[in-house]
Amino acid sequence: MKDLITIGLPSKGRLKDKAISFFNNRGLKILQSRKERNYFGTIENKPNIKIIFLHAKEIIQRLADGTLDIGVSGLDLLKESEKNLQGRISSQKKLDFGNANLVIAVPDDWIDVQTIADLEETSFDIRSKRNARLRVATKYPNLTNDFLISKGVTQYKLVLSLGATETYPFIGSSEIITDITSTGKTLTDNNLRVLKDGLILKSTACLFYATKKKRRLQHFFKLLG
Repeated sequence: MKDLITIGLPSKGRLKDKAISFFNNRGLKILQSRKERNYFGTIENKPNIKIIFLHAKEIIQRLADGTLDIGVSGLDLLKESEKNLQGRISSQKKLDFGNANLVIAVPDDWIDVQTIADLEETSFDIRSKRNARLRVATKYPNLTNDFLISKGVTQYKLVLSLGATETYPFIGSSEIITDITSTGKTLTDNNLRVLKDGLILKSTACLFYATKKKRRLQHFFKLLG
């Protein structure tokens, strides 16, 4: 279909529910298959619009390669992606859900480390005493690197987290972490606290689109208001 519009929505959780509500509340009712593992949907009375439910991270990838025209995903995931991908994706609007902060957190018992400047001093101590670098566990290596370098912190190395990042300082895999948090409760529950100036990014869900397809999407954006 020549004028087909393909929209990627998160495939699970609150992001999925909120994204569906966003469209439904604007008169664009999303219809889903009753099959539990069906990843496709439609919009009522809009045969030229196809919905695909994907992982929020994959939505960014598919917008960049042009497979999707429009997608709902997190600003953090866009900013973490490679710079050449970011140049192919534009934000139509920030949405009022999916709010979370990417932060630097340290163990509670690091009482002398309250700020980035303290962290930098600690990293030099670790370097001189252990001949090692401060280890930072994260799922956001690009954003973490950019932030630490911008703050003048150099004596560190990243440890890519594959699971519960909050555990890494307590199992000997890292000294500190960066992680995404909406309330901070998980960090607190795991004896971690955010540095006073440790905010890396304020994230939210956004309505993104493939930049090169902007002109053909103008009519659809008018439907969204």
